[in-house]
Amino acid sequence: MSLDQLDAKPLGPAMAEAHRQLEICNACRYCEGFCSVFPAMMRQKTFAEGDLNHMANLCHNCRGCYYSCQYTPPHEFELNLPAILAEVRQESWESYIRPHALSKAFHEHGFAMALAAAIFIGILFWVASTAGADPSAGFYAHLAHNLMVAIFAPAFLAPLAIIALGLRDYWRDTGGRWPSIADLKSAFGSVAKMKNLSGGHGEGCNFEREDRYTNARRYAHQAVLWGFLLCFLSTSSATLMHYFMNWPAPYGLLTPPKLFGLSGGVLLTLGAIEMIRLKLKADPELSAKRVWRGEFAFTALLGLTALSGLLLYIATGTAAVRPLLAFHLGCVLTLFLMMPYTKMVHGFFRLSALIIEAQKSGGK
Repeated sequence: MSLDQLDAKPLGPAMAEAHRQLEICNACRYCEGFCSVFPAMMRQKTFAEGDLNHMANLCHNCRGCYYSCQYTPPHEFELNLPAILAEVRQESWESYIRPHALSKAFHEHGFAMALAAAIFIGILFWVASTAGADPSAGFYAHLAHNLMVAIFAPAFLAPLAIIALGLRDYWRDTGGRWPSIADLKSAFGSVAKMKNLSGGHGEGCNFEREDRYTNARRYAHQAVLWGFLLCFLSTSSATLMHYFMNWPAPYGLLTPPKLFGLSGGVLLTLGAIEMIRLKLKADPELSAKRVWRGEFAFTALLGLTALSGLLLYIATGTAAVRPLLAFHLGCVLTLFLMMPYTKMVHGFFRLSALIIEAQKSGGK
C-alpha cells in the first residue's frame, strides 16, 4: 500500500456507495453513449473523492441510465446512479460552500426560510419607501436609487465571493487547470444547448416519463436560463442608461430594460412553473430525497421573483405599485442572499465541471 493510500481519508457513506456503483457501471459500459458522466468514468478504473465529485456535478439527473440499466432493483447490485450522484452532488455543494450549515438548513426548511425572508425584507422595503417617498423622483419616488444600489450591490457581490471561494476548492480537488478558449467554448456550448439533458442522443431524457424520452425538462431549463440572463441584461442596460446616458427610470416599452425584462420575466416564470410541474411528476427515488423540499422552494422563489416583477409592470401608475415593489425587491434580495445555499449554486459548479471535463477529454 502506498503512502498516498495510507494518508487518504476514508470515503463517507454516499461517496463509498457512489464508488461501488460506478465501478459496476465501468465494468458494464452499456450506457457508453449517454451523458458526460460516462466518458469521464471510463477514463480510469478507480475513483478518488475528487473524481466522484466531478462526475456527480457532470450528472444532470436525466435518469436515462437508470431506465436502461439491467442492474437496478430488484437486482442484487441495486444500482441507482441518478440518486447516489444527486446525493454526492448535494454533499459537494454543502462541503465547498461556507458556512456549511446554511445549505442543510435551507434544504430542510426552504419554504419557511424563503417565505419568511421575502416577507420580512419586503416589509423593510415598504417602511423605507413610505418614509423616504419623494414624488418628484419619478420611478425612484418609492425607493431612492442610491439606497437600492447600497443594498443590492453588496447583497449580490458577497454571495458571489462565497461561491468563488467554494469553486476554488472544487477546482483544485477535481484537477482543474487554467481553461483555454476551446475549453470554455465546449462548456458554454453544452450549457446553451442543455446537451446533457438530451441523454446524449438528442431525444430528451426520462425525468418524468420513465422509459419514454421527452425534451420537456430540457426546454424548461432553457427557459429559466435564458429568462434569467435576459433579466440580468435588463438590469445591466438600465444601469448603463442611468449612469452613462443620464437616462433614469421609468423606461418606455421599446427600450432595452423593458424589452429584456419583460421577455426574461415571462420566460423565467413559465420555465419555473414547468419545472415545478415536472418535479411533481418525477420519481423522488431517483433524486436526493432529503433536499426535495429545498429544491422545490428554490424553484418557487425563482418563479415568484419573476412573476412579481411582471405584476409590478402591469400595476404601473396604480396604488399597487408600492406594495408590489416592496414584495418584488424582497424576493430579489432573498434570492441573492440565499444564492450560495440553494440549488442556484448548481449552475456554477456544473459549468465548472463541464470546463474541467473539456480539459480532461481534450474537448471531445
